[in-house]
Amino acid sequence: GFFPPPPPPRHFPSSCAATRLHVVGGATSYLDSLGTPLPEDDGSSEFLVGILGDLHIDPRKMEDYIIGREHWQNLFSQTADSVKTALVSLGDLGESKSVRPKETRELFAGTTECHMLAAEYLNSIGPPYEVVGGNHDLEGIDEFATDEENLELFLRAHNKPWPQFLRKITDKTLLVGLTSTVFRDAKYTSHEVVIDPEQIAWFENVVKSHPASEGYKIIVFTHAPPNGSGLRVLQENHVVNGCCWLNHSDEQQCRKFIELVREHRCIKAWFSGHFHLGQDYQDSITFPTIPKELGPYPNRGSCVFAQTSVMRTGTSRDGRRQSRVIRGNDDGFEICTLDHANGGALRVDASIVYTDCNHEVGIYTHDDISRQGDQFFKVYAPCAGDDYHPPDENLVRYNENGLLHIDTPITKESKAWWYLACGRVLGLLNGMMIEYDRSTLAPLGLVVGPDELLGKTIAVVDSGISEEECMIVAEEVGMEGADCSGELEAREQAVMLVGQDGSVVVVQPNEDGSYWRKIVRNKMIREKEKRRELAAKSFAPRDAHVVSSWGPYTSTAGTAKRTGVSGLTAPALR
Repeated sequence: GFFPPPPPPRHFPSSCAATRLHVVGGATSYLDSLGTPLPEDDGSSEFLVGILGDLHIDPRKMEDYIIGREHWQNLFSQTADSVKTALVSLGDLGESKSVRPKETRELFAGTTECHMLAAEYLNSIGPPYEVVGGNHDLEGIDEFATDEENLELFLRAHNKPWPQFLRKITDKTLLVGLTSTVFRDAKYTSHEVVIDPEQIAWFENVVKSHPASEGYKIIVFTHAPPNGSGLRVLQENHVVNGCCWLNHSDEQQCRKFIELVREHRCIKAWFSGHFHLGQDYQDSITFPTIPKELGPYPNRGSCVFAQTSVMRTGTSRDGRRQSRVIRGNDDGFEICTLDHANGGALRVDASIVYTDCNHEVGIYTHDDISRQGDQFFKVYAPCAGDDYHPPDENLVRYNENGLLHIDTPITKESKAWWYLACGRVLGLLNGMMIEYDRSTLAPLGLVVGPDELLGKTIAVVDSGISEEECMIVAEEVGMEGADCSGELEAREQAVMLVGQDGSVVVVQPNEDGSYWRKIVRNKMIREKEKRRELAAKSFAPRDAHVVSSWGPYTSTAGTAKRTGVSGLTAPALR
């Protein structure tokens, strides 16, 4: 193998076989059943947790991992024996492509080989590790027929009794992790990070049964962050494809996590990866509250959210190679960067001090450390203001007649956002129309792409049925006035794109009332379609042009870039 032999395996009760088992009730008994020994009460509350972002291990490119392991081993060896230590991996353990392209097209991520190599690597670092599954960890689509089979291998390889984990790091500090359990069965993009209902119920029970009023402090680990975290995201990838946030495509579940954070002040920190962005930006860490003079109240409970970078050069989107370290005690904690591109240097990024069981004060310890091109990773988000601050200047309001009109042709620099009567929020970003969450104003997804929007103006008008239009249209007994049965919406509206040539496109909502387009489908379906196209190209004459015809979809692309229909709502492609 690449690494020294792993330490002896942890031993779990015989009932904890590696199957898709979720413990919904009894969080305390679940805690006590863990094979990892609970720390003895030696009077010390100090702890140190190492956090690894997306590994995406490629067995052909192990240099950065070996160097990174040395950095971790140096850090843990310099930590006093009285300090409790742990290691957490945020998932996406293997490279999502073939690592033997001359032999096979099988993706490495999610395979038995991938998870065994990842377990060997994580075990070789030092402290017993925990891991949560990301959107690529069940991607062994050629080896396993179902998500359940792939999940069983994931659990077995990493010696996990359940997809979730709960570890007691000190007497009142708990580490909690939740795993994505859907890939083949994804309703939309397979790269959405989906926490199943059983884990959500279990997590809610954990936070309810370990309240802040009793001194508990919970640190959460998931592959993707929850909606409402305020972390920097990628509009050209995760926003448009609907895979930014946990359970992104399910409106109620997507908002559930931030609602739990707001309600349960025991949740003190939440670490995530997924975006492959570095830790030099201040908005790679967000605080639960900020001084009133700096802006509106962010409404993030008592929780600090932190983005985690990557270790290998080829997986970084901004050139950073970094991991996270959290050092804490009863009085608070520090969030640090372990910089793998700088010899394993340790830098304190933020310091958080508990003022009581429900509140803390956080400060950044350095300004943004910027590089050329970093501005392209910054995404504008609307700000609704609060009792002390007005909404930002890009909010567009309706006139006295109930009309909203953006009469300047849209460019890639246009910024605007507005509320619809139903409470949903739309806005403009980089030449796209985006839907934002009505509660957190976090971006949800692409509504209209630049191919369909640039150069046009926008109008929002009332479209509901008037009293004059509500008339009896049938004379059969019991059918009088059937067209007006039920309560009418207070204000039904039409969102329109108006072209300079006088053309008008109505942007219809989805059946569930949302507007953002679920364009990117399940990867299993797209991979099969690509293989059919390759078969057609092999059969057809050499110069033949092969295209696909299917349902409402228009390409096999894994990234949503256009919403226009060629020749109908966008210029015809030539």
